[in-house]
Amino acid sequence: MADNGQVLVTGIGAMTPVGADASSSWSGLLAGKSGVRALVEEWAADLPVGIAAGLTEDPAAALPRTQARKLDRGEQLAMLASREAWQDAGAPEVEPERLAVVIGTGTGGVLTTLGQDDLFEESGARRLSPFAVPMLMPNGPAAWVSMDLGAKGGARTPVSACASGAEALAMGLDLLRAGRVDVVVAGGVEACLHPFTIAAFAQMKALSTQCENPESVSRPFDVARSGFVMGEGAGIMVLERAGFARARGATTYGTLAGSAVSSSANHITASDAAGQVHAIELALRDADLTPQDIGHVHAHATSTESGDLAEAEAIGRAVGTHASVTATKSMTGHMLGASGAVGAMAALLALKDGVAPAVRNLDELDPRIDLDVVQGENRTGEWNASLANSFGFGGHNVSLVFTK
Repeated sequence: MADNGQVLVTGIGAMTPVGADASSSWSGLLAGKSGVRALVEEWAADLPVGIAAGLTEDPAAALPRTQARKLDRGEQLAMLASREAWQDAGAPEVEPERLAVVIGTGTGGVLTTLGQDDLFEESGARRLSPFAVPMLMPNGPAAWVSMDLGAKGGARTPVSACASGAEALAMGLDLLRAGRVDVVVAGGVEACLHPFTIAAFAQMKALSTQCENPESVSRPFDVARSGFVMGEGAGIMVLERAGFARARGATTYGTLAGSAVSSSANHITASDAAGQVHAIELALRDADLTPQDIGHVHAHATSTESGDLAEAEAIGRAVGTHASVTATKSMTGHMLGASGAVGAMAALLALKDGVAPAVRNLDELDPRIDLDVVQGENRTGEWNASLANSFGFGGHNVSLVFTK
């Protein structure tokens, strides 16, 4: 059946700080739920930052013990979210060579790396886990999911900081359009809540040091924002060639209509509106849409002043001020490599359900931001296309376009 290069989303899966699966995560976002909490663990006592957005449930508890102990926490997340997405898609019957996996991550198995290094320093080489290497490999999540699903069409791992999950979806789109495979399981994962990573991000002044009221700290676009809150999670989509999906009678969420990846080549950590504009414009062109076609935008918006202002400028220049704009990191915190995929899920479900979550903690919109930011209450609307942005340290810019 001809599909004219169209790629459909047939399944979604997630584990986030506001829900243990995709459905509860979406419900949590619509309810304005916050996943940010105080760090009461002993290891956090001397940190300059005392809050984070951890998961609602331990992924290890949902896996057989013998399997969980061989997997880094990020790999556990990837397995569970991918299984959910696969079942949600109806477990497509597809030739193994026509099934690929693309799962991005920003830090890889950093919990394993740091934990095993501590063990090595304390007890010597003989105490290291024989599973340490496959647990710390950044390609581990994609590799394990490919084995779990029997995918032989490739297991790939884009590592582009906080844009990794979105770039994985863009790569999946390219694979399907090229006709290399029929189905791709794609998304992003991150699990790096550790004293070293929190201290490192705090040292570069990226994290908010406020902790008196944890749920109120992550506040994208708000005049009183003070930095982002680190989180963890996973977001996975099943993407299919339209002809393949329709031939098997699949239920679909919508279309991944366009994508673009650009590099700002400007600064290793600073946001760059020009590079973001380029990505958005290329994604619109790829989707064969105009700026006026975009009714809703899911912003990267991490709750840093420079990042929020650069993206607001980019959206205004590339899309305009007519679209509703939301930022769910106000609830989930910044899940780094997983954020782009979870944000894409939110942009897609906003189209499907006709409702966009309000930005939590947005008490006073920064007057320098000239956008229609969803504030106070959720926004309902009949949008035909949405844009999801994701940007990462290193100048990585990814924009995705979804249509009904």
